[in-house]
Amino acid sequence: MQLFGSSGTRGVVGEGLSPEFVLRIAKAAGTAWSADRVFVARDTRTSGEMFENAAASGLVSVGVDVDRLGPTPTPAAVRYADVRERPGLVITASHNPPAYNGVKLVGADGVELGVDRLERVEEHILAEEFAIAAWDEVGAVDRVDAANRAYVSDLLAGVDREGIADADLTVALDPGHGAGALTSPEFFRRLGCDVVTVNATPDGFFPGRQPEPVASRLDDLRSLVTAADADVGIAHDGDADRAIFVDETGAFVAGEASLAALAAAELDPGDTAVAAVNVSQRLVDVCDRVGADLQLTPIGSTNIITRIRGLRAAGERVPIAGEGNGGVFFTDHRLVRDGAYTGAKFLELVADRPASELVAPYTDYENVRINLTYDTDAELDAVLEAAREFAASADADPDTKDGYRLDYGDAWVLVRPSGTEPKVRIYAEARNADRARGLAEDAADPLRAALDAAD
Repeated sequence: MQLFGSSGTRGVVGEGLSPEFVLRIAKAAGTAWSADRVFVARDTRTSGEMFENAAASGLVSVGVDVDRLGPTPTPAAVRYADVRERPGLVITASHNPPAYNGVKLVGADGVELGVDRLERVEEHILAEEFAIAAWDEVGAVDRVDAANRAYVSDLLAGVDREGIADADLTVALDPGHGAGALTSPEFFRRLGCDVVTVNATPDGFFPGRQPEPVASRLDDLRSLVTAADADVGIAHDGDADRAIFVDETGAFVAGEASLAALAAAELDPGDTAVAAVNVSQRLVDVCDRVGADLQLTPIGSTNIITRIRGLRAAGERVPIAGEGNGGVFFTDHRLVRDGAYTGAKFLELVADRPASELVAPYTDYENVRINLTYDTDAELDAVLEAAREFAASADADPDTKDGYRLDYGDAWVLVRPSGTEPKVRIYAEARNADRARGLAEDAADPLRAALDAAD
């Protein structure tokens, strides 16, 4: 696909992403879908309303009626699609910096569009083929205010509310000024938790921290956990489809460790888990111990969803899937990454033992990530050629499912271009931090040299 990447399409506002482009996406989607009513939702970014306006205009121009949900977490918008049986557009850049925005497309079945359906929409965009309506057949727009409330009620019905309430938990919550600020505080309070918050005001400038909930940005949450004597800290990204945790001591919990702990509680022998090619050995170990299969995909929710649907169509049971960034699918609930639901499933486990004990079996690995930023296609080509040469000369057979992954038995390294930003990412994991850092730097050095030479 030329326009849609690993999780929709994204770009810097005014540069890679414009209202005109969003208008074209909406016209193409409205043309490709056999639906007479579509929804549009957004996260809290400053450009969100502008792009929501453009999307609504594009849809009504091809004769489609529009439900405008306003600021809504992505999992809440996906639920709306499922319950109302209508497709839609979610205006969000998820974890990307505030200057970014983007578009995710969701089907009437309540699932983000897979590769084949995205390609059909893309064909209409590239060919400029839109079913423009006559003046007396344009669509109408309605505002919908109940989507977030209905989403919270649905979440409450899907988790062990009584078990969590009986544990009398204190939750420190950091929605990161994103759409989760509109739903997660209420949800965790209605679960019976004592909730304290930071960065819980919706704000598209993200003044408290950047949208991606990585360790270096969660100092305020860690401090809040210790100050409030909380049992756990939970952080979301901009559209609240991720949950990253802090344990009761104030220590950051790697997303790979929380995914492994959650998977261990969900998987039975014969089940299948799905993860991206940057999967941690932690999840591999869980699947091996349980007797479950592990299927790998290219990175990104679109690719994971496509694989899950294929496996389920073949009769496989896939109770859990996800990535180590906090984006987890509990497929029996709904086929979407849901930060609030993931947080509640973690609380079900914390109700029985402290978070630090829960993740302790999965803390034996160290992870390193290096990002190399490029400015031109020529620089990207040079870096990728250097990555190919590095992989070809390595003492391991590369997995080329998505970039180049090299497994060494005790450790691995992955080099791949980002699907959402102008970056090439290097991931490494090992049981020793120095080993992980060394693998990452060994891979990054020739790429840096290629980037300098192409500059």
